[in-house]
Amino acid sequence: MNLNATLFAQLTVFFILGWFTMKFVWPPIMTALDDRAQKIADGLAAADKAKTDLAHAEKKASDELRKARESAAEFRTGAEKQATATLEEARVEAGKIIAAAREAAEGEAAAASQRAKEALREHVAQLAVAGAEKILRKEINAQVHADLLSQLKSEL
Repeated sequence: MNLNATLFAQLTVFFILGWFTMKFVWPPIMTALDDRAQKIADGLAAADKAKTDLAHAEKKASDELRKARESAAEFRTGAEKQATATLEEARVEAGKIIAAAREAAEGEAAAASQRAKEALREHVAQLAVAGAEKILRKEINAQVHADLLSQLKSEL
């Protein structure tokens, strides 16, 4: 066998194998590699988008939490103001009730005092008549007696 013919045959087989590989084997491998690269790029883009969305969601959550805290603080302040106003109204109402009760008690005390004075005047008048009757030991005219009692009551 001739070395040149062997070399030429090997070179022909090599080129045919190269052409066959470039024509039928290489395109599916490149397509698979390109698809895989695209999937990796899509995954990385989705990861970046997820990071961005997460950062946005965290910011939104912190904003909502801040708003909720502010709203709660405003609600608490409003409730405290309402409680203070209600307490003040209750104090005013209690003051009115106490004043009315005091007035009523003073009126009752004044009326009771007046009744006691009248009763005392009546009793003193009866004692005076009894004492005068005992001293004089004589009959007293009822009309004169009533006039004297009225005059005595008004003086007392």
